[in-house]
This record gives sequence, C-alpha cells and structure tokens, in this order.
Amino acid sequence: MFKGHPKGLYVAFFANMGERFGYYTMLAIFVLYLQSKFGWSATEAGHVYGGFLFGIYFLPLLGGYIADNVLGYGKTIILGTLVMFAGYLMLAVPGTGQWFIYGALAVISLGTGLFKGNLQALVGNLYDEAKYSKLRDSAFNIFYMGINIGAFFAPSAAKAMRKWVLGLQGLDYDKAIPSLAHGYLNGTLENTSELSKFAHAQMGSAFTNLADFSHHYIDALSKAYNSGFAVAGVSMIFSLAIFIGFRKYYKHADITHKQKKAQQTEKVIELTPKQTKDRLMALGLVFLVVIFFWMAFHQNGFTLTIFARDYTVGAVNKATAIVFNLSTFLPILLAILGIVMAVGKGNSSKVRLSGAVIAFASMVIGYYAIGQLQPEGNPISPETFQQFNPIFIVFLTPVIVGYFGYLRKRDKEPSSPKKIGIGMIITAVGFSLMMIASKGLMSPHDLAQQGGVSDTLRSPFWLIGTYFTLTIAELFLSPIGISFVSKVAPPQYKGLAQGGWLGATAIGNLAAGLIGPFWDKWELWQFFGLLVGLTLLSALFIFSILRLLERATTS
Repeated sequence: MFKGHPKGLYVAFFANMGERFGYYTMLAIFVLYLQSKFGWSATEAGHVYGGFLFGIYFLPLLGGYIADNVLGYGKTIILGTLVMFAGYLMLAVPGTGQWFIYGALAVISLGTGLFKGNLQALVGNLYDEAKYSKLRDSAFNIFYMGINIGAFFAPSAAKAMRKWVLGLQGLDYDKAIPSLAHGYLNGTLENTSELSKFAHAQMGSAFTNLADFSHHYIDALSKAYNSGFAVAGVSMIFSLAIFIGFRKYYKHADITHKQKKAQQTEKVIELTPKQTKDRLMALGLVFLVVIFFWMAFHQNGFTLTIFARDYTVGAVNKATAIVFNLSTFLPILLAILGIVMAVGKGNSSKVRLSGAVIAFASMVIGYYAIGQLQPEGNPISPETFQQFNPIFIVFLTPVIVGYFGYLRKRDKEPSSPKKIGIGMIITAVGFSLMMIASKGLMSPHDLAQQGGVSDTLRSPFWLIGTYFTLTIAELFLSPIGISFVSKVAPPQYKGLAQGGWLGATAIGNLAAGLIGPFWDKWELWQFFGLLVGLTLLSALFIFSILRLLERATTS
C-alpha cells in the first residue's frame, strides 16, 4: 500500500493531518458550545453549523481560482494556514458575542478555502507522471488517512481541555446541566429539583442560589470550549512547519497549468472543447450525487452528537469504557499495529522485532490502564463518539485498498463512479441502524418539553455500529471521489475542480444543518428514514448514468 509513492505525498499527509486535527477538535465541540453558551435549540445551532460547513467547503472554489490564476498552489496553501490560525485564535477568545463568533467562523472558512482544495490538487500533480499514475487511487486513500489520524485525536484533545478548565473552577462536566441552567434563567424550567440536585453536587457548601450557579456553570463551560478552539489554532503551526520545511519533496509538482504554459519548459496537455465539456459534465453529475452523501454523513457533528448526548447512556461498564478512553484504547490499537508488524509477510527482521517490542509494551501499558477503570459507571462524553469514524478509517483503509488491489489484479475492480454508487448504498445501511435504534424513543420536541432528560437510553454500540458502516461508505466514496476529480479535471481547471468537489460538499453540509427543523418536529425514526431514502435515490441516480461517467475517465 505504501510502496512506490513519491515523498511529496507524505509531506501533504502530515500537513493535512495537522490542519484536520485542528478542524475536528473545533468541530467535535462546536454545536455543544453553541447550545451551552446561548441555550439554542438544535434548529438554531443547526443553521450556524450548516452555514459554517457550507463556507468551509464552498470557499475552496475561490481558493482554487486564486491558485490556478494568481498565486499557485504552494503560496495559496501557506496563506490559508495563516488565515485559519487567526480564525481559531478569534474563536478561542472567551466572553464574545454571536457576531464576533460569526466573524471567526468566516475567517476559518476563508483559510480552509485557500488550503484544502489546493493541497488535494498538489497531491494530484504528483501522480501525473506515468510511473505514478496507477497509484493515484491508493495515494488519495493514504492522504485520507492523514485526515483521520488527526481527527481521531481531536475529540480527546477537546475533552481533555474541557475537563482541565472546568476542574480549575472546581466543576465537573454533566451533559444535562446546560439545558437545565438555560431553562431556569429564561423562565421555562417548571421543575427545578433536577437542577438543584446538580448544583449542590457541583458546588457543595459554596452553593448560594440557582441563578448564580446557572450563570457560573454556563460561563465556565463556555471558556472550557474556548480552550479547545485554542488547541485547534496551535495545530496550524505544526501544519505550516511541515509544509514549508519539506518543500523540496513536492516543489516540482507545485506548478499550475497556467505556469507551465508561461514557462514552456515541458509539454502542456490541451484538451479539445468537446473533451473539456464532457469532463466538466461528468464532474458536475458526481458533485450532484455527493451533496446527498455529505448531507447525511455530516450529521456526525450535529444530530448524531445530539443523539449521543440525549439518547445514549452516559456511563458504561468496564469493557465498554475501554474504547472510550484514549489511555486504554490507544495501547490496544498500538498492540494490534505491533502484532501486524511482527507477523506481517515480507517484513524484515528489524521490523518484526520492532513490532514485537511495540506489541509487548502496549499490552503492558494497556493492562495497567484498564485496571484503573471502574467495574460500572464509567462516564462517556458525547463528543468522544466522533473518534470512532477516523480510527475506523485508519484501520479499514488498508483493508479496502487491499481489496481493490485484489480485484485489480483480476481485472474486476469497479470504476470510480461505481465505487461512489456502492458507497451511497452503504450509507443508507448505516442510517437504517439509527432508524432501528430510534424506535420507541421520545421525539426531540417531546424531550425538550420535559426538561431534556430522556427516561429511555440506548447502548453506545448503536452509534458505534453506525459510524463503522458510514466509514466503509466514506472509503468507497470520498477518497475515490477526490481521485476521480484529479483524474478527470481539465488541466487548466485542476484547482477549481477540487474546489468544485468541496463546493458540492459545502452544499451537502449546508443541507446537513438546514434539515434541523425536521429533527425538532419529527419522530427520530422518521428523521433517519429521510436520510435512508435520499441516499438510496442518489445511488439509483449514479448507477443510471454510470456509462456516461465511465466514458469521461477515458476521453
């Protein structure tokens, strides 16, 4: 999987990993921050969430145009990283109002627009050479792993900062308190006994009255989330240092079609008008389909996070707690990696020995860490669920890439458009699990009427199973789609085409937030049923135009 790739891929891998760590640290707590700070409903928070994600993924169109026509890829990426750094620092400032937060989100969106699509275009350029072209799909799978390694550690970083800052105030996190506190302050909380119980448990002898406690807890929790945004800003420094420090490995690929024509140092590929039109049409049709995938998938930071908070048990037994704590989960993952290194076919004796040492040390550390867990009652946080998708990506990527390689050797590998269609079907399967889990649960509207505390809670494994299924769908769709764009895009539009892919993602993300009113008004199973229906219709559409899309890859 990793053999034969240019070194520039790994520079992009680590630069992207740092940027995505920051982004997903922020995203893991974003909706929770808005609801905790302002007391917003899911609909209100969803509008901001969807609008922000729309900006994050739509502005790469602007970034692609700037790179293709003005600055080039490398300079645009560096500028984007600096702008993102400024935006995260703005978001980290405590005590700010809504409009300052909106301004910070706009700055982050602009920086991401300058960074994200152009880094993907740069990776695509590395594989324009004939000796690397057959590795293009696997290259974007590897590149995608960098995104998800960063995303895996992000929720734990956000949780650690929240715990630390609340601890400085002598407080502990409880997911039920913010809603109750806002309800008390705005006069809509009819029964104050639950809030009073929490207040005395948190404050002890320092308790004065419920109003003071409500203000104090909301302010402290908001500052805790601000600290998580600061961590996101620091990660931009890491990303920038990697990208600038190892420029020599991708310098030859940091050239646009316009720059090639101006320099006249190598043969420039020119397509006929018909070829250009056919390729742009194929890209547009794929973009249309992926809108519905991202609308569904990006419920992870919205309704699936709310489901984790409101409808999933908040404490688990020792066996389940292992996968929710980084101190226990990470040693297990490293032990698996060590075993693979130790027994892997074709590995050198040095690699085997290193793997054995890693496996043994990780098992010892893991055994000790697991011993610190309680038999029952280990708390879990709603944002922690977002670590499962990225770690599933990391471990399933070699499996999926190996499977496609196995099919390729037998000349049976599906085309990129067909993989995307299969991914949409798998997405529908994932949300079917949530339909089943939601049967019999109180609707969000009814839950809000009784103070936001559900009497019936589901096992965390419903969400984990959903994330596992959606991860497989994502691997069939997202890195393959990025690779498809880099392959099909007319040379003069490479940056803009990657921006188009992200622009389609933007529309899907906007829709992810805009369907918030359905969450607040419908039964839960109906909401997830809507996602199942839309993704199945999208799959049917892409299979109906499969031949047209496949022709575009060979024209």
